[in-house]
Amino acid sequence: MADRVYPAAKPATTNGTAAAPATTGGDGGANPAFPANKAQLYNAARPTYRPVPPPRRKHRRSCCCCCCLFITFLIVILILLAAIAGAIFWVLYRPQRPSFSVSTLQVSQFNLTSTKLASKFNLSIVARNPNKKISFLYDPINISFNSDDSEIGSGSLPAFTHDTKNTTTLKTVVSSSGTTLDDSVISTLRSKLNKKKNIPLEIKLDTKVKVKIGSLKTTKVGIRVNCDGIKITVPSGKTPTKATTSDVKCKVDLRIKIWKWTL
Repeated sequence: MADRVYPAAKPATTNGTAAAPATTGGDGGANPAFPANKAQLYNAARPTYRPVPPPRRKHRRSCCCCCCLFITFLIVILILLAAIAGAIFWVLYRPQRPSFSVSTLQVSQFNLTSTKLASKFNLSIVARNPNKKISFLYDPINISFNSDDSEIGSGSLPAFTHDTKNTTTLKTVVSSSGTTLDDSVISTLRSKLNKKKNIPLEIKLDTKVKVKIGSLKTTKVGIRVNCDGIKITVPSGKTPTKATTSDVKCKVDLRIKIWKWTL
């Protein structure tokens, strides 16, 4: 009678997956297989880390730094050259400002009414040029007489050339014919005339001048001459009175115009 053959038993499954067969070691014993842990599963799915190289410095930045350094160096060189040129010019020419002084000032007329002023002054100004190699070319000069910031007379002087080591006397008449003044100005002038018998006066000269060095001439530069500390006495009759000019100081300032402002 023939032997019956039965099929082998199916391997046990875990969650629908067949269990891995046991492995046999070299010594004939069976070593069980363990499932992979979380660290192994995470490292298997993680991509290989590849470090990103640092970004390269742009060439444009280095060019800007070079340009800034070159401009700074150029400015320093120009300043040094200008300083050297100024020192050489000073040693060769010894430039000095011209000076002005009030020689005489006579008051011929000073009639003050309730609203108007009529005045007449005879003015003599001395201009001195102390330079040996520098001369000045003046445009016409505008003159204004002020007392407490109010104009009480105006006039002018003609253009002239001020040669080296030269002293020039300039004479003119400064007047105002029926100039209307504010009530406050009228009252201030009357008060000073009644109390002190004199009023303070300030003289301003405004003009433009060129500087001539040999055959070289510069562009015109504005100047203002301000003479302060004058006191005038009103004449009582037809005889003119002489103003006190012994303590008068005249200051020469540059008048530089930048767009809408004058410095």
